[in-house]
Amino acid sequence: MNKQKLSVIQNILQEMTDTQFVSGISCMVMQNGREQCYYEAGCRDLAARLPMTRDTIFRLYSMSKPVTATAVMILLEEGKLDLLDPVSKYLPSFADQGVMQNGIMTPVKRPITIQDLLNMTSGLVYPGESSAAEVRTGTLMEEVVANLTSSHPLTTMEIMKRLGQIPLAFQPGEKWQYGISADVLGAVVEAVSGMRFGEFLAKRIFEPLGMKDTAFYVPADKQKRLAKVYDETSDGLQETFICHLGVQNRMELLPAFESGGAGLVSTIDDYAAFTQMLLHNGSFRGTSLLCAKTVEFMTKAHLTPAQQTYVNQWESLPGFTYANLLRIMTDPGAAVSLGSPGEYGWDGWLGTYMMNDPVNKLTLLIMQQKTNSGTTAFTRRIRNVVFSALEPSA
Repeated sequence: MNKQKLSVIQNILQEMTDTQFVSGISCMVMQNGREQCYYEAGCRDLAARLPMTRDTIFRLYSMSKPVTATAVMILLEEGKLDLLDPVSKYLPSFADQGVMQNGIMTPVKRPITIQDLLNMTSGLVYPGESSAAEVRTGTLMEEVVANLTSSHPLTTMEIMKRLGQIPLAFQPGEKWQYGISADVLGAVVEAVSGMRFGEFLAKRIFEPLGMKDTAFYVPADKQKRLAKVYDETSDGLQETFICHLGVQNRMELLPAFESGGAGLVSTIDDYAAFTQMLLHNGSFRGTSLLCAKTVEFMTKAHLTPAQQTYVNQWESLPGFTYANLLRIMTDPGAAVSLGSPGEYGWDGWLGTYMMNDPVNKLTLLIMQQKTNSGTTAFTRRIRNVVFSALEPSA
């Protein structure tokens, strides 16, 4: 890659911190399994003036989802579940569900399947005000947050029992809507494996890949490395202690609820190991987690045309489809930044961002902690720099 072009990334990161768009940020680019650049700027803790460092720990939020999808793929390979299995086979509360439409409860035409959860076509949603499903999901998440530090916090399985009783926003398979499906998959993994979801991830993914700082909480001896969360206000960046989607802000307690959609923390090097495993067909550092055929399926599946219509309404996803808890580029010409067909990844609520490009054996990772970030204009600018730095093939 053209290292001089990549050096522009440092200027972008500095601009982000100088303008107080973020408190601190780090970025890594890898190609052919080798690091091409690593840049950082700003602070992980503004009040304490602690700089961003390579070992800073970040809340991944939705960048937890690809890890959850990988756990499901492991069980798929082992023949322990089938994509068309009804979720109720593992979580009985999801039997006999209904859909609330125009104030009337209608029975589901078919049950939610594992594939529906992976593709966000389940009818399960995130909190909001647009439907009874969103409102009641929000009420449940508020209860989860209210009890996070109590003597009886709601467990993953207790939450699933309640969630299964909430009406769906639409018939399974009818539409695509981003929602709480990955949390349900975490509970499915727990039910199938017979161990806590976090224990399964540690044993089958994190430990084999050497991801020593990735977990559902941050122990006391690592707390100083945990980046603070900031919110953009009229007075500049302000630290916030919000516990979004039932995930604790301080990450200091081993949680009763291990959120497969939002609960993990990690470092940029830890997550790089995970991305390299996927990019190298399921194997990395002498360890094989998945076979090449499984990775191919995981990163190339796509939605039906009817379901895709709803993905197209998401402003940052033109040119992409969605499957297996990943965005997957199908039409680079329709996208709003440079890219490659077949590239995949996801981002998180606090601005963490991951992209793998199998065509160019390329990985981009961005780590930051500002609320309501996701994929920003700065993210797209960095993408454009990275893809423009690729050397022409011989």
